[in-house]
Amino acid sequence: MGTPTTTGTLFQVLAVDPSGAARTGRLTTAHGTVATPAFMPVATAGSVKGMTPQELTQLGAQIVLANAYHLYLRPGHQLIAGLGGLHRFMAWPGPILTDSGGFQVFSLARLCAVDDEGVSFRSHLDGSLHRFTPELAIEVQEALGVDIAMVFDECLPHPCTEERAESSWERTLRWAVRCRTAHLAARRPAGSALFGIVQGSVYPRLRRRSAQQLAEVGFDGYALGGLCVGEPKEQTLAAVEESMAALPAEAPRYLMGVGLPEDLVEGVWRGGDLFDCVMPTRHARTGWLFTTTGRILIKQARYATDESPIDPACGCDTCRTHSRAYLRHLFQANELLAVRLHTTHNLYYYLSLMRGMREAIGAGRLEAFRRDFYRMRKDG
Repeated sequence: MGTPTTTGTLFQVLAVDPSGAARTGRLTTAHGTVATPAFMPVATAGSVKGMTPQELTQLGAQIVLANAYHLYLRPGHQLIAGLGGLHRFMAWPGPILTDSGGFQVFSLARLCAVDDEGVSFRSHLDGSLHRFTPELAIEVQEALGVDIAMVFDECLPHPCTEERAESSWERTLRWAVRCRTAHLAARRPAGSALFGIVQGSVYPRLRRRSAQQLAEVGFDGYALGGLCVGEPKEQTLAAVEESMAALPAEAPRYLMGVGLPEDLVEGVWRGGDLFDCVMPTRHARTGWLFTTTGRILIKQARYATDESPIDPACGCDTCRTHSRAYLRHLFQANELLAVRLHTTHNLYYYLSLMRGMREAIGAGRLEAFRRDFYRMRKDG
């Protein structure tokens, strides 16, 4: 049986791998169903760079992530609401999850000042002064009409002291409660689900406490934030394990901002259901391409006469049609087509990796899949 959220969104665990934590599931929203574990291409400002909605669907994308901070600043959430909501505005028919903007406020904004009520900051676009509160974060996401909204949280850099992390978490919990109150008060007939965000830096005690306290408040799903910000990989994985162990098994779990292909494999291995990262699209713009044997940098001279595809094992249109030599030429010539072809390949690789893990879990063989994944890699 699935667990209904307060919005009617439904999450159902379908299979658990014999290895332990990894599972497949079905997340049903007003705009469609997502088979998990799933990767969400990042449509920060309402588009996945270089890709049309139709192309994303053809690649296998089920759900995309947009950012409330960026859409609030430009073109404005009220404008988007007036034009029928974000789904209509960007012509994406499937589910949308929005980051509340907490990470962007702390990483992009100028002169950011935090207090218990919210955050005052200057826009990274034009220097204009803004005030973000938990209530406004919910107002923006509700106006966008998304399927999954996130609470507004305080994001910390790495490293930070345990005392600083604890104080920040206590504020984030108070903000999460305020977000939940605002979300319930603003409920649309087919409103968004609301996810809480586990924080606590790299400290296991704080991660465990954060997850437990959020579960006591009660959210439709739970995200793990504040990771992959410079901490050693072993600390990331330990924080994920502590958080996952303390979260309700029946709720969807979202590992935010992750990451490299190996991060996805390890996140799924530890029980993650949803993932996002700008890496496949950002790397595409700088010529880094992901393959079953690791990453390649297409601008390297050794590919100038290479007639092979990016990845002989890949079934994407780029690999079926174009050689490494041609892609290197396009990239060196600054042709826009290079970015589109690279992005097509990288997203296909990520989405295929997730599909492969779903199939492996369903067959009870994720351990073998994980072993083969590492055995084939030889980045260079």
